[in-house]
Formats: sequence, C-alpha cells, structure tokens
Amino acid sequence: MSGRDPGQDHRAATPLELLFDLAFVVAFGTAANELAHYLAADHVRVGVVGFLFATFAISWAWINFAWFASAYDTDDWIYRLTTMVQMVGVLVLALGLSDMFASLEGDHVDNGVMVAGYVVMRVAMTFQWLRASRDDPARRGACLTNVGYVLAAQVGWIVLLVAHTSVVVTFLCIVPLVLVELAGPLLAETRHGGIPWHADHIAERYGLLVIIALGEGMIGTMASMSAIVGPHGEGWSVDFVLVGLAGVAITFGMWWVYFVIPHGAILARRRERSLGWGYGHIPLFGATVAVGAGLHVAAYYLEHHSKLGTLGTTVAVAVPLGVYLLMVFVLYAQLTHTLDPFHLLLLALTAVVIGTALLLPAAGASLAVSLVVLALSPWVTVVGYELVGHRHNADVLAAL
Repeated sequence: MSGRDPGQDHRAATPLELLFDLAFVVAFGTAANELAHYLAADHVRVGVVGFLFATFAISWAWINFAWFASAYDTDDWIYRLTTMVQMVGVLVLALGLSDMFASLEGDHVDNGVMVAGYVVMRVAMTFQWLRASRDDPARRGACLTNVGYVLAAQVGWIVLLVAHTSVVVTFLCIVPLVLVELAGPLLAETRHGGIPWHADHIAERYGLLVIIALGEGMIGTMASMSAIVGPHGEGWSVDFVLVGLAGVAITFGMWWVYFVIPHGAILARRRERSLGWGYGHIPLFGATVAVGAGLHVAAYYLEHHSKLGTLGTTVAVAVPLGVYLLMVFVLYAQLTHTLDPFHLLLLALTAVVIGTALLLPAAGASLAVSLVVLALSPWVTVVGYELVGHRHNADVLAAL
C-alpha cells in the first residue's frame, strides 16, 4: 500500500468500487422513501430534517472511502475483505434510517443503529489508514492525521448517543463532530503533504455517485406513471405521457448539466481546490436524491394517498431541483475560480421557469402540466451551454 500514481493514464473506477456503491444505492433509496412518505403525510418538518441528516451521513461515509481508494487501492484480499466490512456498515446505517425519522416526531433522536453502522465503517476505514501509514512512510503523517480525527469523531458520536440528548441538542452537537472529522483531511492535505489521489479517477467516482442518485428520479418517474395506469388511475392517457416525459426530461437534464463540467481536467491542474469541490457535493447528492423522492410524492398524489395538493406536490420536486441546479453552478465557480455573468443569466432564467411551474397550480393546471414546465428548468442550462457555455469551458481549460 505504497500509494497509486496520481498521474497514471486511463485510471478508472474498479469493479470493487462499483460493487461498494451498490450499498449506497440501498441507503439513498431508503432515505428517499422515508422523505416521500413523510412529505405525502404532510409531516414536512420531520421529513426534511430527517432527510438532510440521512443524506449527509450517507454522503460523508462514501467520501472518506472514495478518496482513500483513489490513493491506496491495492485490491488484494485484505483490502477487499475490509471493503466488504464497510459495505456491511452502510447497510446497518440504512437499517437505522427509519427509526431515526420516526424519532424526530418525539423528544430524542434515535440514531443508535445509524451510529452502529458508522462504527463498523470507521473501524474498517481506520484499519485501512493504519495499513497505508505503515506501507507508505513518506505520507505517514497524512494517514495518521486522518486516523486521529476519525477516531475522535467516533468517540464523540458514541458519547452523544449514550447521552440521549434532545433533538435540538443532538443536531447542535453534530456540528462540532463534523468539523472534527473534516479537520482530518484538511490538515492532511495542507500540513502533511496529502495523499496521492488521482484527479480523473476521483472525478469519475463522484460522477458515478451522481448517476446512482439520479436513479431515484427514474424510480420516482416509474412510480408516478404506474399510479396513472393503475387500478385507481386514469389509465393510458395524456397525463401518463406528460408525467413520463417530465420525469425523464428532469433526470436527463440534470445528468447533462453535471457532466458538461470538466471536473477531472481542472482537478488535475488545481489539486488545492479538491476539498471544497469534494465536500461541496454533499448538498448536490442530497438534492439529486430528493428530486426522486419528490417524483415519488407525485405518485402518492396521483394515487390519492397524499395530503399535499397540486402546489405542494410540485414544490416537493421544484425545491430540490432548484438546489441541485444552483449547486452545479456553485461547484463550477469554486472549482474554476470564475464567475461568468452568463451563468447568472442562466440561473435567473432557470428561476423564472421554476417560478412559472409553481404558479400554474393556482391557475388550475394539473400536476402533469406543472411537472412538464418544471422539466424545462435544467434544459435552460443545457441550451445555454451548447450555444455559449462550451466556449467558456474551453477558455477556462486554456487558462489552466
């Protein structure tokens, strides 16, 4: 485990990493189902708070392994079995999400199972870091720094669990614990020389997780279409076509917008921008999954199993979609250190489209029509990129 070559040609995600990500498919899917259920029941506060906590925990767990694997993937039997243990931890965390959501309606946060899953993952991750510190003396400081702060954060999580604090106190205490764990990679990269992660590889890994999160959009679209043709729906109708078109157009547009950014090429030349880019993806991952949950809320509405009206259901899709599109521009600005006025125009036009979709229910438009208009919002950026934005990308890369 002496470290991979950060300049290796044609470095790509491994079959083991793809298998590892399947555990996160389950975790994101569980979080999306819980959010959709609570939104449809009009328990918006519980659903949103629980979802934010859940997707943060899931993304945070994935990020640590992804960067480690980019630097120290030996793919021997020890590494493989340790990765399997981490996958068990992810599934345990996912099992605890339902209890955590339900507890937010009471006085205390029941995150015991989630913490247990985290402990399993972090113990395995600590073993990986210690092994790397032994085999890569030149980067021992960076590896041990990560170990120290990961362990400190885990002790804090366990103490918080035993303390059995209220909902408010629990979430207030989460902030310093997150900062403690964040300090590990920050100090490792800035004070101890960092680890040999591969720019194109890590960009591909993030892109693959975005695609996994986008899968929730397809699942939500399928659920909505099934609700229309089901026994309590309208059958094969215009609404069926409109909802199917809207769901696919939203998901495809989100994919297109993300992948026009040359993440790997920029990271290869500006490695110091990696931390902001890497952790800045957490709200983007959450928003992506939440769009799928919103489309699932639309399915509940079409089945007459939701307490939300047409406007509320549209909002359930529009808000996370707006956050996603905003985060794409924020990440681009952070990664390139540029602020193009044309991007501000695209954001303004996107806001107009989303606002129009939210006004339609008040004018008596159906959910299907509102979703079709909402589906145009990511395509504002797609068209803008294909007409003008690609030149800005070329100029940015040329400047680097």
